Amino acid sequence: MKKIIFSLAIVVSLLSACTQNKTDKHNASEADSHEEVSLKLTAYNSDYEVFAEAVPFVVGKTSRVLSHFTHLPGFNAVISGSITIRLVIEGKEVSQKLTQPTRKGIYAFEITPGTPGKGRIIYDIVNGNGTSQLLVSDITVFTKEEDADKAAEAAVKTSPFAAVFTKEQSWKIDFATDMPKSEPFGQVIKTTAQVQSAQGDEILVSAKTSGMLMFSSGNVTEGKSVSTGQVLFTVSGSGMAENNSTVRFQEAQNNYDKAKADYERMKALANDKIVSDKDLIAAKNLYENTKAVYDNLNNNFSAKGQNVSSPMSGFVKQLFVQNGQFVEAGQPIVSISQNKTLVLQAEVQQKYAQILGNITNANIRTMHNNQAYTLAELNGKVLSYGRNTSDDNYLIPVSLQIDNKGSFIAGGFVELYLKTTTNTQALTVPNEALLEEQGNYFVYVQIHPELFEKREVHPGATDGLRTEILKGLSESERIVIKGAVMIKLAQATGTLDAHSGHVH
Repeated sequence: MKKIIFSLAIVVSLLSACTQNKTDKHNASEADSHEEVSLKLTAYNSDYEVFAEAVPFVVGKTSRVLSHFTHLPGFNAVISGSITIRLVIEGKEVSQKLTQPTRKGIYAFEITPGTPGKGRIIYDIVNGNGTSQLLVSDITVFTKEEDADKAAEAAVKTSPFAAVFTKEQSWKIDFATDMPKSEPFGQVIKTTAQVQSAQGDEILVSAKTSGMLMFSSGNVTEGKSVSTGQVLFTVSGSGMAENNSTVRFQEAQNNYDKAKADYERMKALANDKIVSDKDLIAAKNLYENTKAVYDNLNNNFSAKGQNVSSPMSGFVKQLFVQNGQFVEAGQPIVSISQNKTLVLQAEVQQKYAQILGNITNANIRTMHNNQAYTLAELNGKVLSYGRNTSDDNYLIPVSLQIDNKGSFIAGGFVELYLKTTTNTQALTVPNEALLEEQGNYFVYVQIHPELFEKREVHPGATDGLRTEILKGLSESERIVIKGAVMIKLAQATGTLDAHSGHVH
């Protein structure tokens, strides 16, 4: 019984100690929170973002302005360069220049205001990329520290759904923020298209004579690169009882040699009037006919047979024969493709027939690597769309032409988002900004560059690159467009501290 009472006493003691520790930590946290109230200053231009944490400005008191500089559009930390901070109040200025960052991306300034009132902070940046300037307006310098702290506390922005994600964290990942866009956003037709070679970009090579086909350039395989005029095969009739190309070539050569000799002899005799003009003309005619036959065979044949060469540079798309196979004249042997210009052949439902004429643009997404392109990026255009259907297919064909930038494979398939022209404006965000959770969609809205609010939104149509937002977001709110999933993970773990990694 005494052991039980003793054990209970230990448990009560431990619980009391834990409670006291929690109370002490809570009180310490509140004290730290009060002591560390700072101004959150943010500014952007086309090249830079600055996020600064500053001690509230009081006349005669040194304020530390911890400034994080990010180079846009890559959202990378500024690692070098000279930056000057200028605090301009009522026309009077105090400044400090740092020739290098205190830490990667961070410049720790210390300035002492000498004049109370309202003004602004100006950052002058000079580095290898040139010069730039950032302006932070609505800066107030107080005469009393209590007034400065109250104003700083009143300016604190937060949200119960906010997640902390420090600049040091965002600099380590593929991260970016941007404003939603209000832009024309018409009806989008989503479909699948097959990638085909364009006419003129592919050629079919056929045999010009019958005979046995032999590879003449090593291993001719599908996908092999070839150049213009490169001999690929030889078609030989040697050894065949009928339609022997070697015999025909030899016969044509003999006939040509004989006709040439006869014609030259008769020309000499005609000068002496030994032969008539009629006989000379007949000899010339025979010579020219045999020469034409011989030249034709000589250009296409050798003693071994017909040489089959590539008519253009490209690669072997498809091989229709095997080494040693007998081929007939006119039979396809190989198809050569340049794979530079491609046609996307799609089919859409009949309900879209009335708007097919309004299709002026499209977005294409490859299935093998999930890369998305606009039609303009691929120098593409809409070729045609069908006006009718066939008995065995009730879908309407749509054809687009694009340049192949290396990500498309002829014969493969892509996702196609056909876009129609419209005057209707819609608020859109990049698809990467949207996160899905149990059927609901949300984005991270920036409160300041280290604090982001998880906001539920109602998405509309998508064109493969951007999605229409029907509800939950305004045009003036900056959102995370890259790296949102990392903020979600950080919020789920709850391990990041608002000041982790900072130099204080």
